[in-house]
Amino acid sequence: QVQLVQSGGGLVQDGGSLRLSCVGSGRTFTYDGMGWFRQAPGKEREFVAAISWTGDSTWYADSVKGRFTISRDNAKSTVYLQMNNLKPEDTAVYYCASGSTQETVDYYDHWGQGTQVTVSS
Repeated sequence: QVQLVQSGGGLVQDGGSLRLSCVGSGRTFTYDGMGWFRQAPGKEREFVAAISWTGDSTWYADSVKGRFTISRDNAKSTVYLQMNNLKPEDTAVYYCASGSTQETVDYYDHWGQGTQVTVSS
């Protein structure tokens, strides 16, 4: 069974940092592009960041550029999202996804269970 299992997240104050992790199992994800998305209450799921299978190329939404960093460790089948200088508007459920580096959810084939990130002002 293919799974993406997320960890990290939680409650942090404005300006704080968090790191999300996403571990793949059930098949190899080494050659997959991977992405992070988020969904705030009442809003559609939006692209946050993506990384190529080699890790050499990364992409970010303008809203997080310079604050968030996506990385991966293929030996551990893990993708990370380091989030610094968090703002209240970053509050959302965050999802990792496999299979693409596109900004559209339709291109991804597997999704993590989601993890809540709450930034207090």
